[in-house]
Amino acid sequence: MKKITYILLLAVSVTQLFSACKKNYLDEELYSSYSPVTLTDSLGFEASAVGLYNHLSTFFSYSDPQGWPSVWHAGTDIAFVPPSQKQGIEVPYYDYNQLINTDGAASFTWGWSYRMINNANIIIKNAEDPNLTGMSDANKKSLNGEARFFRAYAYNILATCFGGVPIQREPLTQPKTDFVRAPLDSVNNLIIEDLLYAATNLPEPGGFGSRTNANGKPTARANRYQAMQLLAEVYIRAGKPALAEAQCDLIINSGKFALHTTRYGIKSAQAGDPFNDMFWYGNQRRYQGNKEAIWVMEQENPANIPGGITNNPQQRRNWGAAYYQISGMKLCDSLGGRGIARMRLTNWVIYDLYETNDMRNSQYNLRRKFYYNNPTSANYGQPVPYTGADTVFKICPHTTKWYEFNPNDEFGFAMIKDFMLMRLGETYLLKAEAQLNQSNPNGAATTINVLRTRANASQVSGSQITLDFILDERARELLAEENRRMTLMRTGKLVTRTTAYNTQTINPVLGISSKNLLLPIPLSEINLNKDAVLEQNPGY
Repeated sequence: MKKITYILLLAVSVTQLFSACKKNYLDEELYSSYSPVTLTDSLGFEASAVGLYNHLSTFFSYSDPQGWPSVWHAGTDIAFVPPSQKQGIEVPYYDYNQLINTDGAASFTWGWSYRMINNANIIIKNAEDPNLTGMSDANKKSLNGEARFFRAYAYNILATCFGGVPIQREPLTQPKTDFVRAPLDSVNNLIIEDLLYAATNLPEPGGFGSRTNANGKPTARANRYQAMQLLAEVYIRAGKPALAEAQCDLIINSGKFALHTTRYGIKSAQAGDPFNDMFWYGNQRRYQGNKEAIWVMEQENPANIPGGITNNPQQRRNWGAAYYQISGMKLCDSLGGRGIARMRLTNWVIYDLYETNDMRNSQYNLRRKFYYNNPTSANYGQPVPYTGADTVFKICPHTTKWYEFNPNDEFGFAMIKDFMLMRLGETYLLKAEAQLNQSNPNGAATTINVLRTRANASQVSGSQITLDFILDERARELLAEENRRMTLMRTGKLVTRTTAYNTQTINPVLGISSKNLLLPIPLSEINLNKDAVLEQNPGY
């Protein structure tokens, strides 16, 4: 019986072989390709645009290495890593001897940026197709401007972190292995071109017609002022400070934004201050009363809205203290939920940066004191003593900007909180930097004093204004908001300020040098680029 079965199978196989030859059986059937999607209607464009926001969020929510937020702050002037709390990916960013061309953070940043660029290129190419019909010119231009903003945003990250990089203006249609680095000026020119287009064609805040989010509220889609804000930063980096100041003035004088000087929102009846109000989830969006917000990346609880976040944002766990590890302490909302202190603020930030009465240094914005909060503890209500090793990560002073607590998820691996990516406070700081770069320190002092007035800090004069002073003020105003590493790389101050202010002996900064003003080009990208030389940055 087995012999008969084998003969039948062989006969069938031979028959199929001859039949296949007649039907070109070996002709390839392509089930996937690099060919970009052809967008033919508004629904297709909208879906692709939403994809840009989804991809944006993955840069901030990356949690496969939990130390991802520490990469951008630890090993600078503002933070260090407690030895017991290190995760791994952040280690080369304070022990710079380990920052080599196979670094995981540099590789993720490079790959993430070029994925964003390619996704944006698909929308740009389709929006500019002269054969596209069924959409108004205004709609095409606004969607094109949205994609160009995100392309510029990604290229600005690349230019800041790596210098000159390959320019790709078209969607990839096939594997490409002959990339070459463009001069930094060429990259800057592309970014400026894209942002000028975006600033002209993007809508006012709350634009894009009647689009709403899952809660029926206006979407936080791109607006022209966030293009202007990024353009100001790029103009400064490109050595065009007068143009940068003009962009800042367009935002400041638009009438669309204002610094918060009075209480507002969900915590306004409780103890606090106007600065602290901006950082509570439920206060961060424009429709929630935040007049200062220029660009907010909204997050939703995925238990209520599927897809409300991507991955598991780790900012609270990185910035918050591990106070719950002290006997007599329990997790609570007033202490920001479960932090594990993968970063601790430097002594410079804690003791030297702020004036005593500076609102940004208040107990609501920079927590320095802890009280036993477990009612079953004999010490309930008493201050937790500030002694010993516990001050390194268990009751360490920390920013409250990333506080978030869900009583139904006390462990809280993910953080459900909006990200305020641009606000008016930074606009004033960029303007001051642009004024200083035009040899106008008195004007810069006047600009900075607007922020210091809001903060109840003393006024400064032009004689006090230097780039270092502006970077000090950025730390006071934007602590844990801005990407501190990128700011110091952009201004060329990473080495000098880190050396001056990150001086603790616990996990000290090692091996930092001028080469670290840029990151290494990922070795994997160099090796895959077999048909051209993708040059490495010096020293790597």
